[in-house]
Amino acid sequence: MQLDTSFYKSTATSEAEETSTAGAGLRFPLRDLVALTKPKIIALLLLTTLVPMYLAGPTPPSLALILWTMLGGFLAAGGANALNQYLDRDIDHVMVRTKLRPLPGGRMTPAQVLFFGMFLSVLSFVQLWVTVNLLTALLAFAGIFYYVIFYTRLLKRTSTQNIVIGGAAGAIPPLVGWAAVANEISLLPIFMFAIIFYWTPPHFWALALMRKKEYRAAGVPMLPVVVGDVETYRQIILYSVLLLIVSTVPVFLRLLGPVYLLSSVVLNGIFLWQALQIWGHPSNANVWRLYKYSLLYLALLFLFMGVDHLFFTAPDMMMQFSVRLPF
Repeated sequence: MQLDTSFYKSTATSEAEETSTAGAGLRFPLRDLVALTKPKIIALLLLTTLVPMYLAGPTPPSLALILWTMLGGFLAAGGANALNQYLDRDIDHVMVRTKLRPLPGGRMTPAQVLFFGMFLSVLSFVQLWVTVNLLTALLAFAGIFYYVIFYTRLLKRTSTQNIVIGGAAGAIPPLVGWAAVANEISLLPIFMFAIIFYWTPPHFWALALMRKKEYRAAGVPMLPVVVGDVETYRQIILYSVLLLIVSTVPVFLRLLGPVYLLSSVVLNGIFLWQALQIWGHPSNANVWRLYKYSLLYLALLFLFMGVDHLFFTAPDMMMQFSVRLPF
């Protein structure tokens, strides 16, 4: 069954028109610069950075450390997003959602976007190194490099596994948050990384189902474009099951406690049920519902990690595994 994307196009068009109208009245493209960073996407990334900061130490981090880490995370993600739009400048005009961005909209030049992206990326590294620590700066820079080079440049237009492999870039924020406090990486943030890694494919494949015609026109081999809707439904279910498993394992390793376990079971149950609904009853509404819920799912799952920490403390022996810089 092929999905009708007409209802989504009207939504995407209105969003693009709002962005264009917002930036039209400014001589200096301040709002266009903000748009290049994709602030709505960054908000979720910063949440997955913030929660690990509270779990990484015996006491809450200082407000100054939180603010410096959030600033560095915003700069790093914003720089990566700007560089992504620079590399995609030849196809963004094809898609309804992206055709009125600053570059395809003609409000900025490629050189301006490239400079802005590189400036934010370098600034984020220096700022995190000076105000937080070197490990945090290196992890944030690794996220930029992976997203821009491995995903955008090498994978996005060549492989149906672009989102699967490239999803590692979006999974780095928990490592950044943890390292900011502990100056090392232990087992729990690695599981946080894995949760986001396995969350990414069903989240983006749901979106790709709605935009299949646009991705095909742009020459991007997203899974629905290459293998069709039915196989994409199957893959969404598979990764939803893997996500359930990965997000539950930390409890049995005594890294997280009963509050998180209960919330994880409920949230993952809803996620899997909605994935099965797409398989059994494929429709625009069901696919769009899963996409929107996946955003809420990730935010709530991490928030419940923080709530769980108020009632449960992992045994010291479970926190002994760590990786840190040798200098």
